[in-house]
Amino acid sequence: MSRRYKFHNPDGVYFITLTVEEWTDVFTRNEYKNILIDNLKYCQQNKGLEIFAWCIMTNHLHLIVRAQEGFLLQDILRDFKKFTSKALMQAIKENIQESRKEMLLRQFITLEGIRFWQKDNKPIELWSNGVIEQKLQYIHQNPVEEGIVFRAEDYMYSSAYDYAGGKGMLDVILIE
Repeated sequence: MSRRYKFHNPDGVYFITLTVEEWTDVFTRNEYKNILIDNLKYCQQNKGLEIFAWCIMTNHLHLIVRAQEGFLLQDILRDFKKFTSKALMQAIKENIQESRKEMLLRQFITLEGIRFWQKDNKPIELWSNGVIEQKLQYIHQNPVEEGIVFRAEDYMYSSAYDYAGGKGMLDVILIE
């Protein structure tokens, strides 16, 4: 595996994508996206996660993040993925309106247990202002490119609104 896919600098700012197994469109329902939001808030308040940018798409989550001193980003992400996997599977199981329930449950339950997220986060340390700006634009334009909204700041499951001067769903450290 390439060096760039590991967390080599514990103080670094990283671009990370968490992807649902087989790119399955799970986050088409707000209640599933809200599970991610609630757990990201928990990680901010209790696990030392600092969020600079984020966006939840139908089958993946983009983040620009770092860990506060005394915390490790790989540990925060491990715990986030483990908790949200269980919480999302439970939410799918209990959702009486979920027409894809059986298919989703079958897809994510393996012989080893639940496999909701792909294993690799492909973390890329952001080493320059140019790279940070490119990743920030990429994250915020993702819902526009997918035709979900016309303007990035109109997508509520993203930090684009924060960067447009508003207050979004998560506490974000703005990159100036």
